[in-house]
Amino acid sequence: MKYLYEFIGTFFLVFTVGMTVLNPALTGWAPLAIGSVLAVMVFAGGHVSGGHYNPAVSLAVFLRKKLAANDLIIYWIAQLAAGAAAAYLTIYLKGAPSTTPLQPDHIKALIVEFLFTFALCYVVLNVATVRETAGNSYFGLAIGFTVLVGAYAVGAISSGAFNPAVALGITLLNLSLWANIWIFVVANLLGGIVAALVVNAAHPNDS
Repeated sequence: MKYLYEFIGTFFLVFTVGMTVLNPALTGWAPLAIGSVLAVMVFAGGHVSGGHYNPAVSLAVFLRKKLAANDLIIYWIAQLAAGAAAAYLTIYLKGAPSTTPLQPDHIKALIVEFLFTFALCYVVLNVATVRETAGNSYFGLAIGFTVLVGAYAVGAISSGAFNPAVALGITLLNLSLWANIWIFVVANLLGGIVAALVVNAAHPNDS
């Protein structure tokens, strides 16, 4: 069931990305919708799967020793499959996108994708995996608002994915080029790794 929850949460996240970013009437509002859907899906599924919906988050949680290795692989499969399914449904509903893909500066995109994926994973680990914050009622809002802030702050530089499953979705939607998907994979996974190292160092007896 936890794998299904990861699929559902990731699906609605990427579907919201596609449906809002490709809607000219929602220019400027897409980050609010994306951050909000992430928050509500984390609240909905956090008690079952952890509410990761992001391969970088799952990697960070694994490095915190809060997720088994076999679960990590299946989470990744479910998340990426959900990202692809959401993108194809968006194309079915809206037609093949005619947008011009963002042409990012690779170095700048790597930097901002790393920074805000680090921020996202750092927040997730601190509000959802440490004893001091166990049982809190704000974890979903903290996580959703991190993505909202990141999308507003650096979306124009990198598309603001902070998530390889979202990166796959926006690539299938022609919002980003296939030649650039490595930026998200490298920066997002590295952000998750560094966040886990920082939180593990801050909580050495809480693993």
